[in-house]
Amino acid sequence: MARTTLTLSSKNYSSWSLRGWLLARFAGLDFEELMLAPDDADAKAEMLLLAPSMLVPCLRHSGVTVWDTLAIAEYLNEIKPKAGLLPDARAARAHCRAICGEMHSGFTSLRSALPMNLKGHFPGYKVWSRAQTDIARVLEIWKTCLDAHGGPYLYGAHRTMADAMYAPVVTRLITYDVTVEDAACAAYCRAIMAMPEMQEWTAAALLEPEAIDELEVEF
Repeated sequence: MARTTLTLSSKNYSSWSLRGWLLARFAGLDFEELMLAPDDADAKAEMLLLAPSMLVPCLRHSGVTVWDTLAIAEYLNEIKPKAGLLPDARAARAHCRAICGEMHSGFTSLRSALPMNLKGHFPGYKVWSRAQTDIARVLEIWKTCLDAHGGPYLYGAHRTMADAMYAPVVTRLITYDVTVEDAACAAYCRAIMAMPEMQEWTAAALLEPEAIDELEVEF
C-alpha cells in the first residue's frame, strides 16, 4: 500500500501548511511529512501570496492527490467521517463550511499586513486599517460561533475544520500584539494555542534556522 504523505513548507511562516497539518491530525490520519525547503522559489512565492496554494499542503493518500486546503478538509471528512471535522447538525455544518470558505478566499489585507511568523513578536505593532477591518470580521465570526455553541472551540467541545482554518490567525494576533478584548474570543485563542498539536507545531517552528527576509517585519 502506498504511503500517506503530506507536503509542507516552513512551519514558522506557512499558514497553509499549518492548516493542512492540523486537519490531518484532527482527522487522526497517519501520515509522513515531506518538507519543501523554505527557500524554494515556488514555495516562497506561495508564502508571499504571489502564487496560488498548489504546492503546500499536498496530501497523497491511497493513490489520491489533494492539494487545496478546503479540498483536503472535505476529503478527510469523507475518509474519516467519525473524526468530526464537520459539526453534526446540518445548519452548523453549513455555517462551518461558509466560514471556512471565507477564510480560504478572503482576509487578504490581514494576510499581507500580518504574515505568519511564530518566532516573531512585535509589541505595539501598528495594524493597517484594512487589516483591522479583517480582524474585526474574524472576531465577529468567532464570537458568533462561541455564543452559539459554548466553546471552547468554534463548534463546541470538539475541534472541526474551522478551528484548523482559523488557528493561524490566532498566531498572528499573538505575534503582532493585537489585543482581543472579547473574553470568549480571548479564551478561544488560549484554547487553540494550548492544543498539543499547536504546541508540537510551534516547537518545530522555533527550531527552523531559516529566515525569509521578505516575511520579516521591519520598523
